[in-house]
Amino acid sequence: MSMPPGGYGSVGGQVPARWLVLIAQGGEQDDGPMVARLFDPDRRELAQFDATAEEVVVMTTGLVPEHGAVGPDWERALGQHSPEERRQAQVYTLDI
Repeated sequence: MSMPPGGYGSVGGQVPARWLVLIAQGGEQDDGPMVARLFDPDRRELAQFDATAEEVVVMTTGLVPEHGAVGPDWERALGQHSPEERRQAQVYTLDI
């Protein structure tokens, strides 16, 4: 798992995570592995890890995802993913 120093929150001056995106790994088939990607409020990536990690369950408990990471901001942030992968992504808005 790739994680910023101090974890996911704003510990030690880190910018807090605003979004958790669950998306197919680039280049994989429809039933391929998913990756979890954390983004700050400016949609800069903070961390990336396996979507089956326990942290995903903890972070998403009680949250309802938006379906699709669409629009210019997500296109820039998730440019290595295909338009179809972005449309199928689950985007969780995290409490800051």
